[in-house]
Amino acid sequence: MHFENQDISKMNKIYHLSTCNTCSRIINELQLPEDFTLQDIKTEPITEAQLEAMRNLTDSYESLFSKRARLYKELGLKDKTLTDDDYKNYILDHYTFLKRPVLIVDEQIFIGNAKKTVEAAKAALHG
Repeated sequence: MHFENQDISKMNKIYHLSTCNTCSRIINELQLPEDFTLQDIKTEPITEAQLEAMRNLTDSYESLFSKRARLYKELGLKDKTLTDDDYKNYILDHYTFLKRPVLIVDEQIFIGNAKKTVEAAKAALHG
């Protein structure tokens, strides 16, 4: 399913990696409603429009960027000063740079797998 022309901020969606055990555990834990859209970012890469919509719900591209990615260390990015545009371009260049999962519920965004983030997402989903 592609939603290129839809405003993702009005959708219930989760960006995840199906091969990631942590993502799978969180998806199961969240008990997502049937109207949720799941996008495996490895098989269906995020578009620039989707990333910009995510960015509009948070404070920076850096907040969407995973500094735990193996490529982050391999490319020596921790030793470089990156701009917000750099973070955006790296995320678009390779799925591993998106901090995941990214959950959008109405116009709220939940980024990453921290326990506090998952609990907040659960509360937004189930009240």
